[in-house]
Amino acid sequence: MRPRRLKNEINVVPYIDVMLVLLVIFMVTAPMMTTGTIDVPSVGKAAQTPGEPLRVDVATDGKLTLVLPGRTEGRRVNLGNLGEAVVTAQKTPEQAVLVAGDKKVNYQAVMDVMAALQKAQVKRIGLLVEQSGR
Repeated sequence: MRPRRLKNEINVVPYIDVMLVLLVIFMVTAPMMTTGTIDVPSVGKAAQTPGEPLRVDVATDGKLTLVLPGRTEGRRVNLGNLGEAVVTAQKTPEQAVLVAGDKKVNYQAVMDVMAALQKAQVKRIGLLVEQSGR
């Protein structure tokens, strides 16, 4: 008897069948998928704050100044008593508090101020930004 020769070919027919079945499944299920949308706010379209907000200025050296609405000068506060100073200065609990940090200030200093305001249960905290193009 003659010895059988080995075939070095790959039978691709089963792979094509599986591929076509998967293609049909994806074509049927793709229109049924829902897509989500995310509305990301931009600085140019930021909503104006209702009423006059309080402002906490963070200087480059880390010193904090609490500025009341309608005033340009503020009073110095430290991080320990910032929360109670803001709560006593607020007219209503919904009055916004804006944190204004110098460009060169350490990011951690701004985050510490926001954490202190949250700990004092200030409801509306925001970051003060300059609008570009004005």
